[in-house]
Amino acid sequence: MAKSHVSLAVAPKPGEFQRKLLAWYDKNHRVLPWRSPPGERAEPYHVWLSEIMLQQTTVQAVIPYFEKFIAAWPDVHALAAADPDHVMHAWAGLGYYARARNLLKCATAISTLHEGKFPDTEEALQALPGIGPYTSAAISAIAFGRQATVIDGNVDRVLSRVCLIEEPLPHSKPQIRTEAANLYQGAKRPGDFAQAMMDLGATICIPQSPRCGVCPVRALCLAHEAGLQAELPRKLKKKDRPVRAGEVYWLTSGNKLVIEKRAETRMLGGMAGLPTSDWDKSGLGTVISSKIRKKLKNSGVIHHTFTHFDLTLEILEAELPPGLIAHGEGWADGWKLISLSDIKNVGFPTVFKKVVKLKSS
Repeated sequence: MAKSHVSLAVAPKPGEFQRKLLAWYDKNHRVLPWRSPPGERAEPYHVWLSEIMLQQTTVQAVIPYFEKFIAAWPDVHALAAADPDHVMHAWAGLGYYARARNLLKCATAISTLHEGKFPDTEEALQALPGIGPYTSAAISAIAFGRQATVIDGNVDRVLSRVCLIEEPLPHSKPQIRTEAANLYQGAKRPGDFAQAMMDLGATICIPQSPRCGVCPVRALCLAHEAGLQAELPRKLKKKDRPVRAGEVYWLTSGNKLVIEKRAETRMLGGMAGLPTSDWDKSGLGTVISSKIRKKLKNSGVIHHTFTHFDLTLEILEAELPPGLIAHGEGWADGWKLISLSDIKNVGFPTVFKKVVKLKSS
């Protein structure tokens, strides 16, 4: 473990830090489809939609999804009125599908209870589905110009370095929040300042080999002064990722394939998918009759990594008689047949796309 460094330096004064960072942001801000130019407030719908999409997802991955959603549903009323299946299809591949379900719930609440207008306070925003402390702070600052302490992963890193916070994450979170509240205090352009902090972490104060030579606040950074910028933030060693296993079923009848709409209570709930067992093999998520199970044969294995576990799925396939599926024997509600030629148009999550790719190769 690295030795702790004791510094007699004091944290930067908020006013000086804000002036330097905002001057840099005005010239170097990232141009993103949900943002407005510096000095202008962004559209609340755009801020909300982008922040939900950006949760645990990179900016580059989100941009095409954001643009697709805005083209299809240009305002919150349109999204609230959208067919849920169409929304889930458009979200497919972005991951963390509970976000999409909450997106629809939140859009409905804003459309019906708030007449299409987003609340402008953190407290009121957090009363809506899927909006937590970070997202409410981001919306209130960026869309409404309210004072708010907006802290994402990039900001964690910036503050750990600027304020020389050596306690490992996540234990350092309370201290980071305290330092953030100080540096964000009284910012004249709260939305721009919040986005400037994010951009600083994303483009300059990067995880590996921070670009201190072009950092606008280098002279105020305690970690740079101590020569510890590359070592911070420190992090606790991650626990080994759990491993789960299960079955996925490739069931055809002629030129058609069985797919299902996954129950809301399951992982990837509400999404189109191939029928699967439970992913801990504790029981079958989709009930399969003994008649169907006797026909199954192994046709491969796929591996997929979720946030909290690794998954191995054994692919079991069978060709079923036409009448068996026509009468729905052995299947829970939610199954349907699609043409194999249309499989590319199904909004499958990535784990099922891997099965399709293997079966199509």
